[in-house]
This record gives sequence, C-alpha cells and structure tokens, in this order.
Amino acid sequence: MDLTERAREVFAADRYACELTGIDIVRVAEHEATCQLMLDQRHRNARGVAMGGVLFTMADFCAAVAANSSCLEEEELHWVSLDSTIHFLSPATGDSLRATSKALKSGRATALYQTVIESLDNGKTIAIVETTMIKL
Repeated sequence: MDLTERAREVFAADRYACELTGIDIVRVAEHEATCQLMLDQRHRNARGVAMGGVLFTMADFCAAVAANSSCLEEEELHWVSLDSTIHFLSPATGDSLRATSKALKSGRATALYQTVIESLDNGKTIAIVETTMIKL
C-alpha cells in the first residue's frame, strides 16, 4: 500500500475533516501532502465565500497528514499542531480548493510546515498557513 492510500485509511478516523468538512487526501509523500475540497453551501459565509474556519481546518488537516507521513505504518500518529498562523490573501469564491503542505524544517521534536491553499477555479492563492508541529 502506498503512502497516499495508507494516509486515507489512517485519517478516515478524522471524522470532522473527512466526513463533516469533506476534505479529500489527494497525494502524500515524505513530509508532504496535498488535499482538496469541493465547496458547497455549508462551507460559505453570508457573503458566499469560504469561511476562514474552513480554510484553517483544511490547512491544519493537510499539515497533519504531511507531518505524520513518516509514521503512517505505526499504531499511532505522533505529530500534532503546536501553533499556526494563517494569512488570508484572497476570498475563496469558486467551487474547489487545493491545499499543499510541505516541511520547511523537520527536527526530532518540532517541525515547521507551510501550507498553501489555492483555488482550482482561478489559480489564485487563497491563504498561506505556517504551522509548528510537535512530536508527542
């Protein structure tokens, strides 16, 4: 089983991200992950754009998948978010988003991941999120 299939299997237990929000894991490599989300009315605020919380959830989930890519065969996931900073750049007005998370630095106990969220409709960068992960 490849890393992407294993990540889908393991992270299916994250019911909030996968079931309620509808985020799909597209690709996983060592210290990298790509996720997608098809937006519908439950994701939109009163202005009709994706809520910031949806974007943050997507980034947090994608970073967790990327950070835990090296321990997917183990019985438990070791890396969790310690803190995050989100930079909103453009409103998410389209119907589909892609988040790509990559390690900028990965150490024994902490790691720094950057997640870029883009619109698949128009190619605009919607948000950039920096997440410090800690190994438990």
